Amino acid sequence: MCEDRKHLDVLAVGAYDQGKLIGLAGCSADCESMWQIGVDVLPDYRKQGIAAALTSALALEIIELGKVPFYCCAWSNLRSVRNAIKSGFRPAWVELTTKSKAFVNQLNQ
Repeated sequence: MCEDRKHLDVLAVGAYDQGKLIGLAGCSADCESMWQIGVDVLPDYRKQGIAAALTSALALEIIELGKVPFYCCAWSNLRSVRNAIKSGFRPAWVELTTKSKAFVNQLNQ
């Protein structure tokens, strides 16, 4: 769910502990046929399989609606990559970002 793109948000599932929202997976209609999944779980509830359960449940709902679920994350975000794989997703493409030599040199000073 994204404040800047809330008009694209179409569906979400949540996990609760005694009425407290502890995890949320949502999807945005990035195009007509494919919906992107995002997920977050409160820090005290992580590493319990909640993210994977939410991601998998949401992906199945998306499929039921005749859309293709997809999950994007930075290759360096290992927790997110593990969640995607645990939820049944497989890497399909990689996006790389490049920075100018001056920018990199400034970071390494």
